[in-house]
Amino acid sequence: MVGAYDDRDGHIWMDGKMVNWRDANVHILTHAMHYASSVFEGERAYGGRIFKSREHSERLKRSAQMIDFEIPYSVDEIEAAKAEVLKSSGLEDAYVRAVAWRGVGEDMGVASARNPVRLAIAAWAWGAYYGDAKMKGAKLDISKWKRPSPETIPVHAKAAGLYMICTMSKHAAEAKGCSDALFMDYRGYVAEATGANIFFVKDGEVHTPDADCFLNGITRQTVIAMLKDKGVTVHERHIMPEELEGFEQCWLTGTAAEVTPVGQISDYTFEVGAMTRDIADSYEKLVRS
Repeated sequence: MVGAYDDRDGHIWMDGKMVNWRDANVHILTHAMHYASSVFEGERAYGGRIFKSREHSERLKRSAQMIDFEIPYSVDEIEAAKAEVLKSSGLEDAYVRAVAWRGVGEDMGVASARNPVRLAIAAWAWGAYYGDAKMKGAKLDISKWKRPSPETIPVHAKAAGLYMICTMSKHAAEAKGCSDALFMDYRGYVAEATGANIFFVKDGEVHTPDADCFLNGITRQTVIAMLKDKGVTVHERHIMPEELEGFEQCWLTGTAAEVTPVGQISDYTFEVGAMTRDIADSYEKLVRS
């Protein structure tokens, strides 16, 4: 499947039924378009099975509740819809996107309690998120923006509004020849990339930022469990930027990113080493098991 995302063959599930891909549209006065009242999930299917599908559906429901709306479908109904979409796509390996939002209705100000909540699910083929960086290591810029305080926004929701600075930071990074950007948080600690969590290796142990003000990714949690099963010590803690110089290896995790090694962050370089390769290989085997 190629071409613009609005001009493709196939079907998208919207509000309980399958519609032609090109007809899966919303009105220009949809509340989410104006006020970012939407949440979403990114998921990957391997061999016709969505990895940790139910966990994603549960998080979608929680994210909606965090930004003050209720998705009018149960987790079981969302699971059934995703299965229908994947089957309709004819894809064995696919990226699956579920998105819920406040639609168009009687309200068109900041408040939108009278507007319906809508849900759509699509699937398409999508290869390595960072291209050949999956093998040689991604290059990261450091964003000028910071991850916000939990006192300012629901930081643990996978909500569209939280990605505004991600888009801006990734564009700035790409303009410099980088694959992505690294955020610090509002206190100045190392946080995450624009769409992935980050891990570091030093002296055979792993260090990863404490997910206290950003999304605790499902892939992040999976990789931490895998490392502990391998007997690797994992430190979830606050990491200062100046510590980057002392780390030997680095990788990113996320549904889209999977496990992607990092070769450089700004002026700091990292080896694409044995532990990075091992956890990437182990993750690949797990998702296809």
